[in-house]
Amino acid sequence: MATSPSQGSRTGADSGPAGTPYGTADDPAQVLAALGRSWTWILASAVATLVPGILLLVWPEATLHVVAVLMGLYLLAAGAFRFVTAFARQEQGHRLPSLLLAVLYVLAGVLCLRNPLQTITALSLIVGLVWLASGILTLYTALAARDLPHRGFLLGAAVLGIVAGVVVLALPAESARALTRLLGLWLVLLGLAEAGLAFAWRAALRGSSAAGRHGLTGNARDT
Repeated sequence: MATSPSQGSRTGADSGPAGTPYGTADDPAQVLAALGRSWTWILASAVATLVPGILLLVWPEATLHVVAVLMGLYLLAAGAFRFVTAFARQEQGHRLPSLLLAVLYVLAGVLCLRNPLQTITALSLIVGLVWLASGILTLYTALAARDLPHRGFLLGAAVLGIVAGVVVLALPAESARALTRLLGLWLVLLGLAEAGLAFAWRAALRGSSAAGRHGLTGNARDT
């Protein structure tokens, strides 16, 4: 589950004490930061979550091998999205937890793709732990960043992730069919939560741009 960038990152590139930018357009970190601050990046993450969820719901007869491959690809994609989103955080200290979570997603994806670990119990354990860790980190971000716009969407997504992790861990499926329906349902719910977060972030960005234009107009009239 993707986390929104901080409030301060909405205004553009980061600046140093003298007003000079920390990075340039050629700086890979700046490029990743600009991409991670885009609401379309969060929406793309939501689509990457929704697609495997819908596939699992409409294909309940999928074998455990297919389920493991779909979940592995989803976790790898989610790890890539979270890696880029981590650079959108202005505070350097807040990037490390997000980067660690991205690594966790990638490792979990690799484990899901390994044939020896493709059992119902192993798959439930891997996915449940990742969702639980992601939900806790998202909840921490929502509570720590008090100036974050639309915090309610982020809090809701965090709680949903925690509940999804707890349910998958506490109620292990007894068959591949049951596991397919369970994972598919939670993927769709998490994807919808991310989509809502993306559109909320778009509204916040547009509001910030409108406020900036009004401010420039007011300054021009005063001169």
